[in-house]
Amino acid sequence: MTTLISLCHHATDQARRLLPEWLLLLVARLGAGAIFFLSGRAKVEGWFTITDGTFDLFASDYALPLVPPHLAAYAATISEHLFSLLLFLGLFTRLGALGLLGMTLVIEVFVYPDAWPIHLSWAGLLLPLLAKGGGTLSLDHLLWPRVPVPTSKNTNIPGSRAE
Repeated sequence: MTTLISLCHHATDQARRLLPEWLLLLVARLGAGAIFFLSGRAKVEGWFTITDGTFDLFASDYALPLVPPHLAAYAATISEHLFSLLLFLGLFTRLGALGLLGMTLVIEVFVYPDAWPIHLSWAGLLLPLLAKGGGTLSLDHLLWPRVPVPTSKNTNIPGSRAE
């Protein structure tokens, strides 16, 4: 049993080394971005002309309570493009992830409640981005590097233990 546990620990260490956090966050950004960007592109023709079919869908199948169909069509199409581009660039990653997670929740509750496994997989890509940001391979990291968080060893925080 001890050998099996040691083997599991070794495999976990290898996975951590081969799959660094920056790579996992990059894959999540690109994967979630691609899903929503392609959905946005399916709603338009040319550069950015929303199709009549899109407006028809938002008036029927995608109808939302209290939101006029034309407004919902524009909001969804613009949001899918904008938030996806933010994820691709790793710029304002948390905002992009939050926007797409909000869209996912609206789709789940009001449009396709039976498609929860798909929506759960989208949330699985978006939640780590919301929690961790875009990672070291992102414009967020380049533009706003993290300032080290003070620890009790180098600060005079009330209630902290002085070493």
